Order: sequence, then C-alpha cells, then structure tokens
Amino acid sequence: MNSGTKRGWVAVALFAGVALLAAGCGRSHGNAGSAGPREVAVRTAAVESAQVSRPVLATGVLAGKEEVPLAFKVGGVIARIDVEEGQAVRAGQRMAALELPEIGAMLAKANAGLAKADRDLARAKALYADSVITRELFDNAQTARDMAQSDAHAARFNAGTATILAPGAGTVLRRLAEPGQTVGPGAPILVFSGAGLGQVVRAGIADRDVVHLSVGDAAAVTFDAFPGRTWAGRVTRIGAAAAPGAGTYEVEVRLSESVRVAEGAALASGLVADVTLTPAHAQRVKWVPVAALVEGDGEHAGVWTLGPDGRAVRHAVRLAFIDGDRAAVTAGLEGVGRIVVEGAPFLTEDSRPRESAR
Repeated sequence: MNSGTKRGWVAVALFAGVALLAAGCGRSHGNAGSAGPREVAVRTAAVESAQVSRPVLATGVLAGKEEVPLAFKVGGVIARIDVEEGQAVRAGQRMAALELPEIGAMLAKANAGLAKADRDLARAKALYADSVITRELFDNAQTARDMAQSDAHAARFNAGTATILAPGAGTVLRRLAEPGQTVGPGAPILVFSGAGLGQVVRAGIADRDVVHLSVGDAAAVTFDAFPGRTWAGRVTRIGAAAAPGAGTYEVEVRLSESVRVAEGAALASGLVADVTLTPAHAQRVKWVPVAALVEGDGEHAGVWTLGPDGRAVRHAVRLAFIDGDRAAVTAGLEGVGRIVVEGAPFLTEDSRPRESAR
C-alpha cells in the first residue's frame, strides 16, 4: 500500500474511534428516562460522481537513462585514469589505459607470426608451381597464413581495448579502480552516463499497483533537494518480472527535462525522488468527505444518510483510495444523493437526525 493510502486508512481508523466514543457518550447523554428517538444535529452534503484514476505513490532514485559500466576487454595493470567522478566528458575522450608492455609484446608476437606465415605461403606457392610439393602441403600453408592473420587481427583489437574511450558525451558517475591496480578482463573500471538520452527515475512498485500502470502514463516527480519544484514525466518502461527478494517491479519514469543545480549542471544520479503516477485507466467513483466516514477498517467503512422516515440510515461502503480530505467510494452509495458530514459519529440506527440550517 502506498504512503497516501496508508495515511487515509489511518484517518479512517481515527474517525472510527471517535465514532465509537461519541456514540457511547451520545447514548448516555440526554436519554436517561427517555424512551423516544434521540435527536442529533447533523449537516449533510451532496455526493459527487466522477471518473478518476487512482494515483500510485512511490519512491525512486534519479539516474541517467544510459548508464554503462566501462571495462578493459583484456586484463592487466592500470597505467592511468584520466577522469574523476562527476566529470563531464566528450565523445571519444580517453578515460583510462592499461600498461602496454605485455599487451605490446602479444601484438608483436602475433605480427611476427603473420610475417612468417606469409613467407611460408610464398615459398609453398613457388614449390607447388614447380610440382615439388603436393596440393595438401600448399593448402596447409594457406590455412596457416589465414590463422596467423586472424591472430594478428585479434591482437590488434585487444591492444585497442587497452584504452577506454568515452562512448559519447556524458558524465562519469563512479570511478571503481585506481592506477597501479591489476584488473581482470571485463572488470568495471568506470560507470558512464550518456547525456543524449536524458534522465529517468527508477522506482519499485508493488504488484497490486503495477497492474494498473501502462507505458505512457503521466508522472509527477519531486525531490527533497529541490523543495517546491515538480518535474513532469512519463512511464517509459515497466519491469516484466519482480525483483528477486524485494518482490517489486521496476518502473522507469522519463523526465521531460534534466534536474539541474543552480550552476546549471545536470545531476546524473543518486537523488531520491517522490513519484506520483497517474494511470490512464479511470474508474467511476463517488467523492465523499473523509469526515463522513465511520467505523473504517481497511477498504471498508460506513456513512450515514437521512431516511425517508426521518431516521438515520447506515450504508456500508467500499473505499478505493483517499485523496486529502476526500475519499473515493466505489460501492455502497448507489442511489444516494446526500450523506451526513457533521454529526455522523453521534448517530445510531434509532437516532432522529435534525439537519442544521447552516
């Protein structure tokens, strides 16, 4: 249950306690020696019908849409790391490099092997043309040369991956290693966030709420770090499976603009966000004041109306959610136009409500 709903259920529970206490006081006050219906001053209000979407509240974390761990394809000793956390980089900028002696030696070995294979193939071609060697030996020399060429290509490629270049314009989020450190192939060295795809908020949503969401639903995002400001966004991705352990589904909200500090630099990662998601799917509800609810218990509560005979009539209602001082009711008020909003805690089945003029 989201935090807004929890606050609503607490409010209903408090009203329920007031109702029980007040009802007890009401029965003991003014009824001693009287067998007639007890009069209670009340005020009523109209029930409003509307098509609304139940908001989903969540907490998430701001991040770049594109966050990539960068690593060397080959292992070795880190020679240098040229960037710091939070630093903006341009596409193709060198970010880190390995010590080259070992890698250079492997490349030299592969090139030497290719040169030998070229010589062997040239010699075999001449001998085969003079019918000195068989076709099989010539084919073997050709195959050895092709293999040596592939090894040289691989060595050149690996030597190229001994340097990490920025895959695009963006920001260094984290630095996970230091010069002099020995790292294995594929070990993350830096975490990079691309600037081109904007920023997102990723939040974990419970299953009972995620089933109401769809890609494209509107979102409003706030940060404690920026009081009084709200960022608009849209749901761009909904996790297909629950996260192990947590049991929640990751929902990604793409912000319409970057979150920036006073100096104008975008904050790429780490801010905690409060997210309000508004599903596109709406449901028919009836709005009633929270003050009208009595004996609340989870999704169930009660309200009072004025019966045709002048007595109070209690209706059991089902609540969808609570929004501020209003409660959305999905069942129990069919055909009801007005409900008691003041004096409800003092009513019982044998009460005779008297509507106040104000």
